[in-house]
Amino acid sequence: MGTRARGWGLAVAATLAVAACGCSIRQSAIGMVADTLAGSGAAYASDDDPELVREATPFSLKLMEALLAETPGHRGLLTALCRGFVQYGYAFVELDAKAVEETDYPRSAALKRRARNLYLRARDYGLRALETARPGFAASLRSDAAAAAGLAAGDVETAFWTGMAWCAAVTLSKDDPRLLSELPQGEALVRRAFALEPDFDRGAIHQFLITFEGAKPAVMGGSEAKAREHFRRAVALSEGLSAAPYVALAETVCVQKQDRKEFEALLKQALTIDVSRRPEIRLSNLVLQQRARWLLGQADALFVP
Repeated sequence: MGTRARGWGLAVAATLAVAACGCSIRQSAIGMVADTLAGSGAAYASDDDPELVREATPFSLKLMEALLAETPGHRGLLTALCRGFVQYGYAFVELDAKAVEETDYPRSAALKRRARNLYLRARDYGLRALETARPGFAASLRSDAAAAAGLAAGDVETAFWTGMAWCAAVTLSKDDPRLLSELPQGEALVRRAFALEPDFDRGAIHQFLITFEGAKPAVMGGSEAKAREHFRRAVALSEGLSAAPYVALAETVCVQKQDRKEFEALLKQALTIDVSRRPEIRLSNLVLQQRARWLLGQADALFVP
């Protein structure tokens, strides 16, 4: 009887070992796929067909969300989802909303609501990513924007995209006082990322700050001088091969000042950029060149004669 009991025990132990091994292999495979998807943004960024990316991105984002359910603490995946939802929300939802604002207001309003929700989803993924190393960080930040000062060099990418998502959601929430009151938290994340690595991603933060500083009137804390300073640095870091700074300055500072001459010059400069010179931002350049053409077509409406 003792021998039979020992044999049964060994069989159970062997079964558990195989099961554990199988689980380990599965988790390892999921982790590898998650790592791959987290770093897959470059394939989209270099694409030369914006409409193809428009249609493919939702599937990619949902696939990453499905994998995240299996690996909820995967920081790379959380950051990639934050970045992906921001980029998709801006390029393929918010810009569509702006394009039809004058001709189809109900559709524009619906698209803006959708863009805001995408930005909020991005923000929440970003906060989860930051919490992987700092449990309780999100609650601390919501209570006091100064909590962003505790972030370190390894947090720059996540902090930037999370802050950008938060600020973008606030911009589209003029009817939501609660969300409007959270602008300091979003700004604090971007400012902290800028303090840690001002030239991150060849000027990405500078490009954002052109709009952030330039879109607000001076009485609300905006600064044309700072917007232009960020513009000059962004152009230098991108070697003049990114359309983003030109479009950002034209759409904010030039429209506010009603300077049509500079507005048109900046947008025409954006359109002269050869998108093949920097393949890693080809998609962004193509999307923003489309925006530049649309803005030029709206000049009569944007500027008072």
